[in-house]
Amino acid sequence: MIRCFREVSWRLLFKAGWLWCFKAFLALHAFRKRIKCGILFPPFLFFSLTNICNLRCRGCWVVQEKGNIVSPVLLPLEKIEQVIRIGQRNSVYFYTLLGGEPFLTATMWELLEGHPEAYFQVITNGQFLDTNNVGRLKKLGNVSPLISIDGFETENDARRGAGTFAKAIHGCRELCRQKLLYGVATVITARNFENVLTDGYIRQFIELGALYLWFYIYRPVGTDSASELAVNREQLLELRQRLLWLRRKMPIILIDTYWDAQGRAVCPASKGMAFVVGSKGSIEPCPPLTVARNFLDDNNGDFYKTINESNFLRHFQQFIRDRYDGEKSQGCVLIDYPQELGEFLRQEQVVDMSGRDFLAELDTAIPHESHFLPDKEIPENYWVYRVLKKMLFFGMGAYG
Repeated sequence: MIRCFREVSWRLLFKAGWLWCFKAFLALHAFRKRIKCGILFPPFLFFSLTNICNLRCRGCWVVQEKGNIVSPVLLPLEKIEQVIRIGQRNSVYFYTLLGGEPFLTATMWELLEGHPEAYFQVITNGQFLDTNNVGRLKKLGNVSPLISIDGFETENDARRGAGTFAKAIHGCRELCRQKLLYGVATVITARNFENVLTDGYIRQFIELGALYLWFYIYRPVGTDSASELAVNREQLLELRQRLLWLRRKMPIILIDTYWDAQGRAVCPASKGMAFVVGSKGSIEPCPPLTVARNFLDDNNGDFYKTINESNFLRHFQQFIRDRYDGEKSQGCVLIDYPQELGEFLRQEQVVDMSGRDFLAELDTAIPHESHFLPDKEIPENYWVYRVLKKMLFFGMGAYG
């Protein structure tokens, strides 16, 4: 893409090409070999560094606790280092850092500085991207910030808080000025649907130097689940059609991790593509599913053994396949089958890591349509995205 060479520092572009793209290709190759041998271990990993956040976004599953009291939790650096060592022995070099807000921790900086051989994607609300912080990121070069912005100012601030849009856009400008490779993450809701899938919305980020825009579908989770923000089946079909159209005309990478190259629905957790190391040392199936049966201290800290021998993670994969089209196509059970999911999790005797009562939330949750659209599959019609989905981007940062 011409914009990459014109708008991103060549040093950072080379690092991303080597650490992110090339090593991700190796990670996926190793992952496919493990799958053939029946071994469960992902090619990418998430670290939830903390539950601390400066915002209180509607539908967030991280910081809402009983009585609105949040007990700060930080994932110990030594635990992360142990996982990274084991991960790299198995060709895992790409890590997504989550919160809360990662910029509120010293751990984020220690990881970036301590592992120049790995590449990190930091999912941030964009409120801390000042000149100094962006300069530090540029000097390190092994990180791509992914800024959460959920529509134009009115829609974004209604969910994330007054003034958050303006500050995030200021951060985008600073990233652009210092020529970093960065992206924007947008959660698509019933409220912002008509605005975020438009030329105008996407062009503003092209002008701000973003190289990729990652679309997520809203999941009603938490004590303030805001189920009215969930998109319906007709909107999901239109979303798929608009993405294919926009990809052919916009000079920016438009990413979804909901459909494969053939247009079939994908659940990365059901494939074993990525798991989450929670801030309390738990090993969770995906970011919004904050339950666990396995922990970093299991098996004397042998993370590989714990993942591969996890009955819960394997049972969860089968639970998903049983409710959809087996290995071919899967939706999101959290959206489609919340009550059945709750029953399954109780049978598995999971530990609730949410700080709330996640299983009770599932009992009362309203089922919605996920991205599973049987008989309505639309294959990728642009060769670039067919290649990316088959070889590289599939599974990275696959949740929102």
